Amino acid sequence: MTDALLIFKPDSAYRLAARAGIWGWLSSERDWKIESLEWFQPPPELIENHYDFLQGRPFFPWLVDFMSALPVVVGRITASTEALRQMRHDLGETQIAKSRPGSLRERYGIFGGLNCLHLSDAPETGAAEVRRWSDFVQLDEVKVHLDDSTEKPDHTFHLRSLATQIAGGIHIDLASQMLRELIAEECELDGKKLDALWRITLGALS
Repeated sequence: MTDALLIFKPDSAYRLAARAGIWGWLSSERDWKIESLEWFQPPPELIENHYDFLQGRPFFPWLVDFMSALPVVVGRITASTEALRQMRHDLGETQIAKSRPGSLRERYGIFGGLNCLHLSDAPETGAAEVRRWSDFVQLDEVKVHLDDSTEKPDHTFHLRSLATQIAGGIHIDLASQMLRELIAEECELDGKKLDALWRITLGALS
């Protein structure tokens, strides 16, 4: 069995329908086991180290902001190499436009890197990521219990359409306002936290 790091990114940690759908899959523990789960706000330096292979890319400052602006749900799972490979298949490709039909990212992802979930891509990567994050957050206890259903609406496909328009420079003001309203309907956030989620979501589209 091998360790793997799991992170509900902000676009799934707070969009409750997306979180419930992904949690329903994850909590089935078909060929893996959830060893820990906790809310944690990563410091920017941890995100910079986690994604060091992307440093220098134009989107890197946004990525650091995206992953450190709000608390996220972080956990550790154990799985065989084959089970981890199957989980990655179920999750889908990193870029939403290329995600396999029927995958979790195709179902709940919004645009580009707004792809819901981080999951270590190999045993070696998982071991390294778990070691790095263990210096900042406890990864040996399940402290969070998520729901696998919600009465909140799921606006994924509408959000995806609006995000595509904004990224393409089409109806930017109108699409941005509608995107903000739909995200607010999906969440239980308000005030500064909702503003932060809106800001980092919009940042992925510019």
